[in-house]
Amino acid sequence: MPTRRFFMMAALAALSLPVSNALAQSANWPTRPIHIVVTQPPGGGNDAVARLIATNLQPALGQPVIVENKPGAGGNIATVYVAKQPADGYTLLLTPSSHVGNVYFFAKLPYDPINDFEPISQVSTTPFIFVVNASTPVASMKEFLAYARANPGLTYGSAGIGQPHHTAGELLKSMARIDVVHVPYKGAAGVVPALLSREITFTIGAINSLLPHIRSGKLRVLAAAGGQRTALLPDVPTIAEAAELPGYQMSSWAGVLAPAGTPRALVSRLSTEINRIIQGSESVRKKLTASGIEPLGTTPERFMEVMKAQLVQYAKITKEAGIKPE
Repeated sequence: MPTRRFFMMAALAALSLPVSNALAQSANWPTRPIHIVVTQPPGGGNDAVARLIATNLQPALGQPVIVENKPGAGGNIATVYVAKQPADGYTLLLTPSSHVGNVYFFAKLPYDPINDFEPISQVSTTPFIFVVNASTPVASMKEFLAYARANPGLTYGSAGIGQPHHTAGELLKSMARIDVVHVPYKGAAGVVPALLSREITFTIGAINSLLPHIRSGKLRVLAAAGGQRTALLPDVPTIAEAAELPGYQMSSWAGVLAPAGTPRALVSRLSTEINRIIQGSESVRKKLTASGIEPLGTTPERFMEVMKAQLVQYAKITKEAGIKPE
């Protein structure tokens, strides 16, 4: 007759099966293609970062790495999709800092930016700059603010609701006390054509997508949006300097996340490999820095700290700007 000890041992063995299976799967991983889902359409800075990572990650892991673009709804389409995928390391999300900021823009956000994901690495940061069409009759931030006050209702474009461009525009609106109207597009790739065609008046966007048109003379840069001047445009003052708005600051980061519950061994492996690409590949660094994207690469723990700090920052910005979730 089975003893009490027998039943206890059997129960313990049953409980250990999921752990054993997870460890076995982690040891054999990957055995099929890995997908990196991007919240923005092809052509933007984050898409370029994702494709550089994918190209260099494939030989390291021995499996194809495929980039999928799922733009729309301020990045929520891609984010919800990844959150619902199995936590097996085969589906990753490359997302901008709006990943956490969306909490303050969407009343019913269908995901928790912290608890529904495992951070892998904050891979890059991108300086933001204030740009107008070259035909706009302003040559400085002070002139622009005077122009905006004389012409209420000027429009600015963003990559979508809650994206850094949107937050930057609303922050300027509240701090400078000007009346400007937000026009969201499906990703940063839609903002530049609108600006070139004068469909919108200005944008505060990533330097990498705007720099070629500044150099061609079609767009005019008035200021850098970060806390300091950017090395690519060292003579261009910050908005805080040029518009005399102390404390104004906005930039964006890109980071890689996995669904919550992804085994720690897979998170560590992915973080190590991605950081090796971002930090150690000279060709990757040159391609990114040439376009204005600053390579970074962090531990999962450090990336989590960044996201939590960003939640606090966005709470302050949206409160001061009077933004309410919709």
